[in-house]
Amino acid sequence: MSPRSDGPAGRSGEPPPPPEPLPVPALDSHCHLDLLGVPVERALAEALAVGITSVVQVGVDLPSSRWSAETAAAYPEVVATVALHPNEAPRLAEAGRLEEALAELDRLAALPRVRGIGETGLDYYRTGPDGVAAQQESFRRHIDLAVRHRLALVIHDREAHGDVLRILEEEVSPDRVVFHCFSGDAEMAKVCADRGYFLSFAGNVTFKNARALRDAVAVAPADQLLVETDAPFLTPMPYRGRPNAPYLVPLTLRYIAEVKGVDPNDLCAAVSRTGQQVFGPL
Repeated sequence: MSPRSDGPAGRSGEPPPPPEPLPVPALDSHCHLDLLGVPVERALAEALAVGITSVVQVGVDLPSSRWSAETAAAYPEVVATVALHPNEAPRLAEAGRLEEALAELDRLAALPRVRGIGETGLDYYRTGPDGVAAQQESFRRHIDLAVRHRLALVIHDREAHGDVLRILEEEVSPDRVVFHCFSGDAEMAKVCADRGYFLSFAGNVTFKNARALRDAVAVAPADQLLVETDAPFLTPMPYRGRPNAPYLVPLTLRYIAEVKGVDPNDLCAAVSRTGQQVFGPL
């Protein structure tokens, strides 16, 4: 099975070299294999070689959600999530196709290798005020899908912290809520932790200007923490701007272990346990 994209979206240069393998297996809790520009078999083999034994493949629209479900069915190392990205919702609503798209997600969500609804949520960075109502309605409908199918809810939250937290409180919330690429500060991390949400950190936690993220990592409970690539985006230092892939999880994981002052082996084990708790058998 081939990726849907010919190359890593928005990335340039040679892929980084593989890092030192992890001594304890872990997972990539959020990636886009369809955008890597390499065969799935290669991406998974490179990940396995450094100790990443499982990958959560994430949908952002109907084509990528279908692809995610098919890929998870074909590869035992992969589980899928399906959703309409917040920026998709206004476009579909304007075209009168939002209901049709949500019905298709309902069908995909029933498949056994689909373990989450996401990435959904709110994005006020790329969508202006005219799209807020459609985004919020789509988000609420995705929450309902996660509840009805008893799946994890994977949240994309960009410049919308208050509304995301408010809507989660207003709706019947799923048992497992993951803030993908957590972008809040330590105060928000404490709120999320108190509510039982899971915080997934990506390679941008290693960036020089990411002090707020490091403060959030420091207070995030180890048993509510996940590590992701969001590949091909957010490549960790020292390779920022080059193509990201699941085999680079060890760079971010070891960095987070250092920030938290914990043994990387213990963090690997904790992340793996949490991944099983959130997404089921991996």
